[in-house]
Amino acid sequence: MHVHASRRLQAASQRLRKHVKVATVALALALGCQRSPAPPQVRLSESPAPAASGEPNLSSAGNRLYLSWLLQLDPGHTMQYAMLHDGHWSEARTVASGDSFIANWADFPSLAELSDGSLVAQWLWRSGPDTYAYDVALARSADGMQWGRRMVPHRDATATEHGFASLVPDAQGGATLVWLDGRDYADKEQGEMILMSATLNPDGCSPERALDARVCDCCQTAAVRTANGLLVAYRDRSPEEVRDISLVRFADGIWSEPYPLAQDGWEIAGCPVNGPALAAAGTRVAAAWFTMAGERAAVHVALSQDEGATFPVRARVDDGDPIGRVDVILLPRSGALVLWVEADANGEASIRARRVRTDGSLDASFAVSGTTSERASGFPRMKRLDSTVYFAWTEPGAPSRVRMATLDLPARW
Repeated sequence: MHVHASRRLQAASQRLRKHVKVATVALALALGCQRSPAPPQVRLSESPAPAASGEPNLSSAGNRLYLSWLLQLDPGHTMQYAMLHDGHWSEARTVASGDSFIANWADFPSLAELSDGSLVAQWLWRSGPDTYAYDVALARSADGMQWGRRMVPHRDATATEHGFASLVPDAQGGATLVWLDGRDYADKEQGEMILMSATLNPDGCSPERALDARVCDCCQTAAVRTANGLLVAYRDRSPEEVRDISLVRFADGIWSEPYPLAQDGWEIAGCPVNGPALAAAGTRVAAAWFTMAGERAAVHVALSQDEGATFPVRARVDDGDPIGRVDVILLPRSGALVLWVEADANGEASIRARRVRTDGSLDASFAVSGTTSERASGFPRMKRLDSTVYFAWTEPGAPSRVRMATLDLPARW
């Protein structure tokens, strides 16, 4: 009797262990399915920029990627660029050189390929002896080697600040240019910085147009072409010194009145030198920006499905102590990738990125590179070419150097 009971108890125990084992395996599989995927792997890559380079920028057209930078000379600077095509960088090519370049850690040159295959570049060029006397300079090239005469899109001829320009190609072989214009300071003790726009065409530049008569003095602008028009983002400035991000749209031949991207309520009696970023594809738009509203530093992203008319999805993306210096791209499937600089508890800083899904939910952030919070580290940039994201930033030092990294997009992105 006791033997039979013992055997029955042993058999029951074995069945119980078997059921527990099956349940444990099932639970482990379920938990495994819920685990966050491994962080994307960023790889350091070749940079075509030589030593003493800095202030990088990226642009793309078709299957071509362009990296531009400033190279420090003794004396002066030169603007150079290289093109990535079929996985290989061209040699460094010179756009312009001279001792009248303005090299600014936050206001960097840019280059774009136009619809007719020509290139256009913009940079800052000194116009007088005063510290803030400089122009936006433009030049075009049909072959990328020989560059035409230097042009200035603004016609005020004042020795005041002009800069923080954005270039957006159009379908007619031209481009729209927006910039911050300080002409109002020429004859006023307390002037206003103005957001201006002009169109570049084969014959030169159209007359400029004021888009906003009072904006923040030294934050980057951003501009993108959407399915049916143009969208511009910039840091505005209210009479009460609230400096949130505003937008203006160009559609059906008309510029809109400025309207807020987000009403954060950041009141600050000075320019934070931290502008917004935009990306667009058809009717999809992503916007990213930095704010310290309520004395709390944050990087936000907002998503639009109607060319920037509304941004119903918004998310905070930083890790708790951001410095800002944002960039953003749209991902091929959905959502966006946001780039920014984050401080850490040890007084160091890193360039970080995070995927934001269409509904505003977030993946874990990941590091692109270590950096510093110094101005010399500048603003990191990124651009997507097919299924690869390219990153560029300035590595401070003596001399500084433009560094690059790549990220192969996960298939789910």
